Amino acid sequence: MGGAIGGFGGGKTLQHSDMGTIGNILAGAAGGLGGGQLLGGLLGGGAAMAGGLDLGALAGNFIGGGVSGLVVQVVVGMMVQKLRD
Repeated sequence: MGGAIGGFGGGKTLQHSDMGTIGNILAGAAGGLGGGQLLGGLLGGGAAMAGGLDLGALAGNFIGGGVSGLVVQVVVGMMVQKLRD
């Protein structure tokens, strides 16, 4: 979820990397999924898996997914625009 929001925001903020609404959301979601999993593993998101509800881990995954979704969307968007030119 955070990655899709990050990708959407990245495409609308940086017009040179905009791939359209659907493209931005898909690229952001893909980046957010990978980034959220990676950061969750590195930061110890195992507390939520152990049966407890750890709001800190959930917020960290959401923010990490959003940032990584934004980065992936911007990079992919710039590559697509470069290939179109």
